Amino acid sequence: MSGFLAGLCVAVLPLLATGFWLGRRTARPENLGGLGTPVEHATFETLHTASLAAPPLRAGLTGETARKSARRLRTLLGTDALCLTDQDTVLAWDGLGEHHRTEIMERLGSPLETGRGEAFRLKCDEPDCSLRWAVVAPLTVDDRVHGALVACAPRESAVLVRAAGEVARWVSVQLELADLDQSRTRLIEAEIKALRAQISPHFIFNSLAVIASFVRTDPERARELLLEFADFTRYSFRRHGDFTTLADELHAIDHYLALVRARFGDRLSVTLQIAPEVLPVALPFLCLQPLVENAVKHGLEGKTDKSHISITAQDAGAEALVVIEDNGTGMDPDRLRRILAGEVSPSGGIGLSNVDDRLRQVYGDEYGLVIETAVGAGMKITARVPKYQPGVHSAGPLPRE
Repeated sequence: MSGFLAGLCVAVLPLLATGFWLGRRTARPENLGGLGTPVEHATFETLHTASLAAPPLRAGLTGETARKSARRLRTLLGTDALCLTDQDTVLAWDGLGEHHRTEIMERLGSPLETGRGEAFRLKCDEPDCSLRWAVVAPLTVDDRVHGALVACAPRESAVLVRAAGEVARWVSVQLELADLDQSRTRLIEAEIKALRAQISPHFIFNSLAVIASFVRTDPERARELLLEFADFTRYSFRRHGDFTTLADELHAIDHYLALVRARFGDRLSVTLQIAPEVLPVALPFLCLQPLVENAVKHGLEGKTDKSHISITAQDAGAEALVVIEDNGTGMDPDRLRRILAGEVSPSGGIGLSNVDDRLRQVYGDEYGLVIETAVGAGMKITARVPKYQPGVHSAGPLPRE
């Protein structure tokens, strides 16, 4: 979907550049210097202006984003005035004739209802106002009209009608990308909530039972475990951004393993090998702890002999390479594939599909989990995380309460 939108942007910009050049050429001559032909010069200016207008629009259509982008959009069209509206009001006006706000909103009923552009003559008694025509181009996202771009000019112009339509299409693409970004964020938040709900009953019950078992026999040990439990749950249920650092995630895993060791004693051994240089790497919140919990489940539950879990985090150039391996019961590879595809219940594979989905959403399909397993052969999970990804930033350490 995003590839299609990007292609649409590329297709629209040359048309905008042509309209921009025609408007500028008739308005005033320019000294092009060594920048090339007039069309090349116009293309450069159009791309530059569009790049400045795009960032605000990627946050959606609001009064603030409309005000930040209106002047750039008016520059693209080379018109005397331009306004952006939603369904109910003018969000921003740039240029002359702002007293036409009410008249324009009164005339937007049909374009906003049908999604079709329209041009009409403006009524004005102001002697100094040069605006006589308005061109309305609806802004649509997923076939829903969110508002309109209205360009005002001294005279009727077929070129302006076409150019306004193309600019409105480009704005609509930016709004659709904003909608996709918001949907992605909502999906990630929903998946984190689902993961918390999945982990919580299983882990909380067992942890409290272990702590309770030490209350009379070893009160100091019970106190230490209660602090570990408090720190882990505080991290897991925080509302402090969608991303964290590898250091914070490993710290939460340490709290989790302290509680697991208290439950299973010397049946569990853990080896950690962490490269210090990857500790600041930002990654999706709660994307490693569920993998460790999965290793505990397959490594300990249902077994009577000792189990081992190894956790390594290595510097791999532009990426951090995290490997979590256990010598537990393993899993049938076909069942694993069905779990990751969402075809069967993930019981027995806590959080695997959730983590795999979130890594792919944030970094792309090539960054999904790599899992090696077989029945009775343990499980090895490899996660690759880019050291830098646009939009992926840790919210910082949790504020102390």
